[in-house]
Amino acid sequence: KASVGFGGSCFQKDILNLVYLCETFGLHECADYWQKVVDMNDYQKDRFAKQMVKNMFNTVTGKKIAVLGFAFKKDTGDTRETASAFISKSLIAEQAKISIYDPKVKEEAMNEALKYAGCDMNEAAKCITRAADVYEACNKSHAIAVLTEWDMFKTLDFQKIYDNMEKPAFVFDGRNILPHAELE
Repeated sequence: KASVGFGGSCFQKDILNLVYLCETFGLHECADYWQKVVDMNDYQKDRFAKQMVKNMFNTVTGKKIAVLGFAFKKDTGDTRETASAFISKSLIAEQAKISIYDPKVKEEAMNEALKYAGCDMNEAAKCITRAADVYEACNKSHAIAVLTEWDMFKTLDFQKIYDNMEKPAFVFDGRNILPHAELE
């Protein structure tokens, strides 16, 4: 499925190993191809964050954004190479206020992922809060960004969420899992 980008430590490492092997055996075009897969994944994360800013009238400064999901995939607390950290870094640079909800990710893992993504942790501490539940994360937010495909996000009470959001309200479905027809 097309999405905000792949994460996890193994997939990118395996692709980079293919790049190395192809270069070693003189298969430069093949190496370039596999390197472009990694490059496109990085581009997709950056593009997603930039599209959020653009769609929110070219500024997210001081705006609350609910990040739903921080793990690199559902059903895990693993944050290695998670797209959420890189997108959060971009939003922090734009001075957004981020409220993160993930049912399995521990705070230490989230902080390590943010450090790995290159976040200024002093700025992150000012801009990021962790929410105890999804509705708390979304309360008074200007936007929602679904960044992990947790099944629970498919069946949320979107009317309740919308009623408690700032207007205009934005939804960015980075995993293509939400019932878009219901959200319009």
